[in-house]
Amino acid sequence: MKRRDFIKKTTLSSFAALIGAELVFGSNLLEGYKPLALEDSDPFKIFGKHKDMILLNDKPLNIEAQAHLLDNKITPNSAMFVRNNGLIPEGIDAKKWTLTIDGESVVNKKTYTLAEIKSKFKQYTYQLTIECGGNGRSEFNPPAKGNQWTVGAVHAATWTGVRLRDVLEDAGIKSNAVYIGFHAVDSHLSGDSSKEPISRGCPIGKALQDETILAFKMNGEDIPLIHGYPLRLVAGGWPASVSGKWVNRISIRNKIHDGTKMTGTAYRVPCSPVAPGEKVKDEDMCIIESMPVKSLITYPKSGAMIKGGKTLSIRGHAWAGELEVAKMEYSIDFGSTWTRCNVEKPANRLAWQHFSAKVNFPKKGYYEVWARATDSKNNAQPMLVPGWNPKGYLNNACHRIAVKVN
Repeated sequence: MKRRDFIKKTTLSSFAALIGAELVFGSNLLEGYKPLALEDSDPFKIFGKHKDMILLNDKPLNIEAQAHLLDNKITPNSAMFVRNNGLIPEGIDAKKWTLTIDGESVVNKKTYTLAEIKSKFKQYTYQLTIECGGNGRSEFNPPAKGNQWTVGAVHAATWTGVRLRDVLEDAGIKSNAVYIGFHAVDSHLSGDSSKEPISRGCPIGKALQDETILAFKMNGEDIPLIHGYPLRLVAGGWPASVSGKWVNRISIRNKIHDGTKMTGTAYRVPCSPVAPGEKVKDEDMCIIESMPVKSLITYPKSGAMIKGGKTLSIRGHAWAGELEVAKMEYSIDFGSTWTRCNVEKPANRLAWQHFSAKVNFPKKGYYEVWARATDSKNNAQPMLVPGWNPKGYLNNACHRIAVKVN
């Protein structure tokens, strides 16, 4: 957004430097006109994203990481995926920001300034895994509509804020509360101010967990605009759509929240397995809650080449929604046999876990290294894309990389 303001203030003579060529007939430009060469701003530069991130959509903005960009134990902003539903808000003034707690099941409707939230309630920091419900959608067949995420719609930054529970309890929670719903200031793509791009929520039990927070810092600094500045909800282990950005109101509901993208088929899967391509009635779809067990090899990149007789070190992350990862394995023979990896305990509940292993290959040739995580309830990742569903959610098939031994 700063870039836009800069362009507005730029003199005609400076446009040539920005464009990299002489602005022929520039004297004919009407006042306030912006050359087309400056219309399409670079979201990677504006929002500090790595050049190897992949742009899936620009309206709304959706960007994913590649596996190797997620190698850090704590995800930096440069490698964090972006999933928007509406237009990024502009002109935010954190000093004037407020959060309102309302709804059928609030005892006293209350409004807090951001400064009050920071001073009134104890602050906590957690590393939390956030994954888009549609991560891996590109592998479903028949294809599912929506952004064709591959493997990079997941991250685990550290978030600092206050527990949502403390704020809700300060306003008062009636005994009939069953759900919360968030509301935010991003605008609908249509420009219709009466429509919300997204307004989802979670059961009151999830809202009251210690790790469900109203965050104002990410990795020790103010949350970047693209990730929800100045205040966002973070509910690790559940679909990222629950972690609303730019939040300015939370409703305590006496029913399942019915905001935008809470009804119909949005963020829902068939309650019972269906055949690929089968049509499913809305009433037969169930809301996604805890995300399934999953893992990602972040080193080396797929296509690695090593010399015969050498050992290959691999590493990555594994996560399991509300659960912990109990076991991590790899296979080099397409899942016929599996070898244990070292897997670390999470930094805190709902943080992803890091795994590593040293892989030996019997002879020269082409191999694939497959990774498989098993959670604390003995649920293991499937080797192939699991349970087809109309919206392409919850693909937790084993991640794999190609390796050539010369």
